[in-house]
Amino acid sequence: MKKKWLIILIVTVVVALIVLVVLKKQGAIGEEKTTKVSVEEVQLRTIIETVTANGKIQPEKDIKVSPFISGEIVELTVKEGDQVKQGQLLAKIDPEQYQSAYDRSEASLNSQKASVANAKAGVAQANAEFIQSQLDYDRNEKLWKNQVISDADFEKIKANYTVSESRLTASKQSLKSAEYQVKSSQASLREAKENLTRTAVFAPQDGTVSLLKVEKGERVQGASQFSAGTELMRIANLNNMEVHVEVNENDIVRVSINDTCIIEVDAYLKEKFKGIITEIATSANTQGTSADQVTNFDVKILMLSSSYSNLVEGKPEGYSPFRPGMSASVDIQTEVKRDIPCIAISAVTTRNDTTGRRQNSYEKRKKAKENPTEKIEEERKEYVFLFEHNQAVMREVKTGIQDNKYIEILEGLAEGDEVIIGPYSAVSKTLKNRDKVEKSSKNELFEKTDD
Repeated sequence: MKKKWLIILIVTVVVALIVLVVLKKQGAIGEEKTTKVSVEEVQLRTIIETVTANGKIQPEKDIKVSPFISGEIVELTVKEGDQVKQGQLLAKIDPEQYQSAYDRSEASLNSQKASVANAKAGVAQANAEFIQSQLDYDRNEKLWKNQVISDADFEKIKANYTVSESRLTASKQSLKSAEYQVKSSQASLREAKENLTRTAVFAPQDGTVSLLKVEKGERVQGASQFSAGTELMRIANLNNMEVHVEVNENDIVRVSINDTCIIEVDAYLKEKFKGIITEIATSANTQGTSADQVTNFDVKILMLSSSYSNLVEGKPEGYSPFRPGMSASVDIQTEVKRDIPCIAISAVTTRNDTTGRRQNSYEKRKKAKENPTEKIEEERKEYVFLFEHNQAVMREVKTGIQDNKYIEILEGLAEGDEVIIGPYSAVSKTLKNRDKVEKSSKNELFEKTDD
């Protein structure tokens, strides 16, 4: 019986030893698990913080040409893409009805001038009659006072004098009326002449016909205080081009006038152009419903001609490599810092405490249990893991600006410190303070191991 129990004991011990050996070889016990990591030193770099936006290329100055008068286009002297000079004839509208209106106004003016001449003659005649009646009145007044003539004769002379005075006043007023009629006719003639002149449409500036919207024979509507009229064409100065982009409300506060921009145009994938911000809208553009409303601000960026001078070499005067409506993406450089300590963005993580745990502390869980309706705000801090003696040492840092790869370190690190930058899943989730780590290259981290 004792022999039987001895055998069972020996077998149990042997099995336990075998299990211990296997677990030790697998690293389950006896040795702390080691994480392979990628390490990089803190270095002094230049960081350019950017805001990215997309938009369309448009001419800086693009004038819509509309006629002042209505009618049929009888002549069209340009086509789309033509270069024009200021004052050059672009189109002509049928002038026949406006010529007739001018002739009528001219005839009416001549008629009014004749009326003025007639009125002047009437004034001269009325003035002569008035002078004669005044002399008669003065002479007979003396006779009447000396009782040479009767009262009836003097009253008749006095009445003639009053009538002639009134007739002179009326003739003078008629002359003024005729003169006013002449001025009115002159204004009508000027208007008719202006309308006749406006049957010809001229270029308002030097540039290129970037858009032609009418054909010869079409009827067009003239501009008025209630309508802009029919748009005939657009004259654009393609030597000065702008990129019109929309910047989100979260980024617009970092954008300023004269900020430098790097522009990429879809039509020139291997080229990068420079520009500066010239205009920022003060009012927002809102799109979508109130539930998912997107708020953006319009920003205009002037493209610097020196950045695309290689594209216009050997081309004719006025040539532009860009066309209105081309798509472009813009990186707006909002802030630049040089020779500052930086690390890879992937090295920075946020944790609730220095042990690397992401759950609430006991006190916070207890408080949340006692006050379930109260919102518990967690103080999340930024940390990095230093590589020290094959250990991941957690350290709190303060960060500044960043670009697509690197982030500025304001506090917590010094130049030359070795920081764990990968793998990202380890830095952001699994690594804890004082975990054992092994330095490896980035390539080794992604190698597949055989089972």
